[in-house]
Amino acid sequence: MSNRLLSMSALAVAACLTTFGAAQAATNIEMFFPVPVDGQLARDMGTLVKKFNDTHPDIVVTPVFTGSYDDTLIKTNAATKAGKPPAAVIMSANFLTDLVIEGQIQPFDDLIKASGKTDDEFMGQFFKALHPNAVINGNVYGVPFQNSTPLLYYNKEQFKEAGLDPEHPPKTWQELIVAAQKLTKRDGERVTRWGITMPSSYDYCGWLLEALTMSNGGRWFNEDYGGEVYYNAPSTLGAVTFWSDLANKFKVHPTGEQKAPGVSTAFLAGQTAMMVLSTGSLTHVRKNAKFPFGVAFVPSNVRNAVPIGGASLVQPKGLDAEKRKAGWTLITWLTAPEQSGWWSRATGYFAPNKGAYALPDMKEFLAKNPEAKIALEQLEYAKPWFATYKTLAVRKAIEDQMQAVLSGKVEPKQAVETAQKNADEIMRPYVERTALKLPAMN
Repeated sequence: MSNRLLSMSALAVAACLTTFGAAQAATNIEMFFPVPVDGQLARDMGTLVKKFNDTHPDIVVTPVFTGSYDDTLIKTNAATKAGKPPAAVIMSANFLTDLVIEGQIQPFDDLIKASGKTDDEFMGQFFKALHPNAVINGNVYGVPFQNSTPLLYYNKEQFKEAGLDPEHPPKTWQELIVAAQKLTKRDGERVTRWGITMPSSYDYCGWLLEALTMSNGGRWFNEDYGGEVYYNAPSTLGAVTFWSDLANKFKVHPTGEQKAPGVSTAFLAGQTAMMVLSTGSLTHVRKNAKFPFGVAFVPSNVRNAVPIGGASLVQPKGLDAEKRKAGWTLITWLTAPEQSGWWSRATGYFAPNKGAYALPDMKEFLAKNPEAKIALEQLEYAKPWFATYKTLAVRKAIEDQMQAVLSGKVEPKQAVETAQKNADEIMRPYVERTALKLPAMN
């Protein structure tokens, strides 16, 4: 064999070894992600992850669908206990306080500092309303990824049919009742179209009840302390009573538990004229509605107010340095303006990164789809999402009671008193742990 051929062979072997070595050097990580709303979010996430993998050859991300937000919390904790924590998790923002209390996630402050930014500079790229559910005790534990507010969706054709102005949806609770009464249709005792439907299944129920309570002038929980909720406050009782009256008194809302997929299906089928659902369902509705629809603020009683919803990206404890760094690379890429904007357009969530709205693609999208601006406009009135010690259990304490109220099994006053008692019992260990221990007086 000639020297030239030997040299070429050597180069080929070296190239193969280099390629093999690069492949071997790639860091393999998992990202847990939920699909809490309607649509093709799993497919869209696959598209996003493929783009990341194609542009980051040193990292291989495997997306793992983990069900609902509640399921994602449970599966993340299980994986972490098993010594296999994912490098990134799209976690419901209202779980972060509890995860910090329990020491199950780690802050990003050191990674932010290593990137040459302060915490304030890093968080400054995201809407201010999102900060309370991401920055806890002065440390950054979550990076906003997909965020939402609840919205009122309504069928414009059915508004016209009922003699209502489709360009002026109800703004107050009283206006909502009047509109729902006009929109409800019956065939004898059978309802063929409900005036309004809201999901009352777990997670959604607590979120919407918080929205109603805050719009009734109330405070749902203590934003500065993880051991206090206000379930038996007059404002909460008023919200529970209002929702109950829609179903049991005015009979313009179905009784019993209503699951979110069923609510959107009923709306798209013309079986409910209005619904309150996440802005994260907006793309699904836009693609599937066979009628003109409108989107508006959630009607209020005392003031405009809604809780922030959605999820932030977090990292569980237990990651080695290499996987943690790779996870951070993924997290910062996913939450950059380009990806933040793309995800918003694909799903209906608003983009948490303010820079997304300065990009030409987003400006063009909003010009063509003005309904996507409503959630942004509602941010002016947005408040933190419910977050306490044992959030999931504390939230279910009121959700169980609200579902019973909608089924006609419990009266609102009894419901809020029972929910408060049960929630206080769940939070008791944290309250006792944080109680100020003063020396006895002589």
